Amino acid sequence: MPALMSTDTAAMDADRSLTNQLLIAMPGMADPNFSSTVTLICEHNEEGALGIIINRPLNLKLAGLFDQLAVPDADPEASENPVVSGGPVGTERGFVLHDKRQRFENTLAVSDDIQLTFSRDVIDAMAVGHGPDKALVAIGYAGWEPGQLEEEMLANSWLSVAATPELVFDTPFEDRWSKAARLIGVDIASMSPDAGHA
Repeated sequence: MPALMSTDTAAMDADRSLTNQLLIAMPGMADPNFSSTVTLICEHNEEGALGIIINRPLNLKLAGLFDQLAVPDADPEASENPVVSGGPVGTERGFVLHDKRQRFENTLAVSDDIQLTFSRDVIDAMAVGHGPDKALVAIGYAGWEPGQLEEEMLANSWLSVAATPELVFDTPFEDRWSKAARLIGVDIASMSPDAGHA
């Protein structure tokens, strides 16, 4: 049986990369950081993976983030946008998933429709009402070491489905786990927590 991780980066990227996939936590997920989560994989290569959990809203609006960053006269509409917990790693850092209408200083293209920006300029643009049309602000991210995500997929910890902008930006947070699973015909609420484990 061939090794799971190809030594050819291009082949790995083309054949096995989970970039732009939504990882749907199986009901038996033991790690409380990921229980009932949907995670958008923003980058996945031979060096590991980076994702943003998209269905864990914090008790924080963008107004609170603007205050922490000492942004003066923030746009009232933008200030009402929710902030999510993007994952257990780097919780002192902010990340913004957004549409591709604009590019910012440090932006990673996740797909043709979704980008991830790490730099403060996107927050500054949002604060003055000139930010992306669609955006999701996250604190922290989910990270995997080389080969770790592949092992978790083989262990049936996750379902995966291609991401859609509608699910990332428009679906109510409380519906994202079940709706993501329904994209592949799965009623996840009715699954046993032991499903997929021998």
